[in-house]
Amino acid sequence: MRVVVVVAHPDPNSFSHVIASTARTTLDAGGHEVTILDLYAEGFRTAMNYDERVAYHSDRPILDPVVERHAAIVKRAEALVFVYPTWWSMMPAILKGWLERVMVPGVGFVFDEQHQVRRGLTNVHRVVGISTYGARWSYVKAINDNGRRTLLRALRLNTSMLTRGLWLGLYRMDSRTSQQRIAFLRRVERKMRSL
Repeated sequence: MRVVVVVAHPDPNSFSHVIASTARTTLDAGGHEVTILDLYAEGFRTAMNYDERVAYHSDRPILDPVVERHAAIVKRAEALVFVYPTWWSMMPAILKGWLERVMVPGVGFVFDEQHQVRRGLTNVHRVVGISTYGARWSYVKAINDNGRRTLLRALRLNTSMLTRGLWLGLYRMDSRTSQQRIAFLRRVERKMRSL
C-alpha cells in the first residue's frame, strides 16, 4: 500500500517525530511504500497567497512547485497518516495551511457538470490521525477536537466511500511517564501493522 505520513511539528526531537518514525519503521517492515512529508523540515509555506486564491477555481489551481509535488504524492496515496500535536484545540497552522493549499479542486475534490462537489481522493482507503494533547480526554471531547473532526470527517468525505478512519490520541502528554509513552508507541506499531 502507498502510505503518506504527514508530520507537523517544528522540533525534530519532539515526541511527534518519534511517533512518525515508529509509524514509518513499522509500515516499512510491513512492505508498504512510505513517503514522509515533514512540513516544517521542508519549510512548507502555510498561507495561500493572492495569486493562488485567484487560481483556485481555474484549470490550474496549484502554482507552487512544492505544493504540486505534494499533490502528486497524495493523488497516488492509498493511505494518509497525519502526526501532529494539538494546540489550541486544533492542528498546527502549518498542517491547516497544507490542507488548504494541497487539497484544492482536482486533488481533494472535483466538481461535476452541475458544479457540485464530488470526491477527489477515491484512491485513499485509510485516513489515520495521531495526535498528542496537553489536556485530558474529557476536556478535548468538550471542545470538539477540531483537528480530529477535520481529518476524520471533512477530509474523509472526499475519499473512497469505503475509507476507514482511525484516531490515536495521547492525552495529558506533558504528565505522561516514559513507560506510558512507550506503551503509546507500541499501540501505534500495532495499528500500523494492521493498516
